[in-house]
Amino acid sequence: MAGTLLDGAAIAHQVYSQLKERIRELHVRGVQPGLAAMLIGENSASRIYIRNKAQACHDAGVYSEVHRLPADCSDEQVYATLNHLNADPRIHGILLQLPLPPQLDSERLLQAIAPAKDVDGFNWVNLGAMVAGRTLLAPCTPLGVMTMLDHARVPIEGRSAVVVGRSAIVGKPLALMLIARGATVSVCSSKTPDLRQYTSFADILIVAVGSPGLVDGSMIKQGAVVIDVGINRLPGGKLVGDVDFASASRVASRITPVPGGVGRMTVAMLIANTVTAAERSVGIT
Repeated sequence: MAGTLLDGAAIAHQVYSQLKERIRELHVRGVQPGLAAMLIGENSASRIYIRNKAQACHDAGVYSEVHRLPADCSDEQVYATLNHLNADPRIHGILLQLPLPPQLDSERLLQAIAPAKDVDGFNWVNLGAMVAGRTLLAPCTPLGVMTMLDHARVPIEGRSAVVVGRSAIVGKPLALMLIARGATVSVCSSKTPDLRQYTSFADILIVAVGSPGLVDGSMIKQGAVVIDVGINRLPGGKLVGDVDFASASRVASRITPVPGGVGRMTVAMLIANTVTAAERSVGIT
């Protein structure tokens, strides 16, 4: 029997519905949550992402603006825009769209975003707060994964969770979030010898490497919950995840599709983080 699909679009719709009341409360106080995105260069995928995020803001009742800089801009030009946005009271969240052109210092520029407006959750202050168990603004994709698990009522405390992927954007923050919820967590990578020995014992398996079909059904525990964060475009143009969906769905109790899974949640969490940042700016939370 095929596993139940964790539909990212449907869960994201529920998230937006829950945000409406919070946004209305902010409007009563004369505040409209505001998100500013910075787009540097003409990367086609980045343009699509920014357009989708702007549309999501519009649909949710969140103010948004896009600041564009040429691909050959300097760190100083980016810093100047970030500093302006850090000081702008209309803006509660700042998004620096990645990847950046190679001449720019991505790490330093991300740290220039004020932690209170760091709705991507990449600032070291926000990442460090997660280590201390006091999450302020969490990275959007891990937060989206946790929200999906909660909406599906997947038990986390006491369960064995395996995260395949150790990036600072997804893998590491997600491991911390699972630990905070009482899971026993193992973190692996695409280079882990005999990856199967870890994945086959996972009650919750999350794969975020960027390697098509890295995990198949033979590597998954019967009845496990499988979250596929990977998005890979094959030579023919088809989008697939890091998990072989056909074989994995015959073993998993719940599984996310690609596309249509975690990606929708990432955008929803960006909006949710912006609303949270706006609430904190007026002392609601």
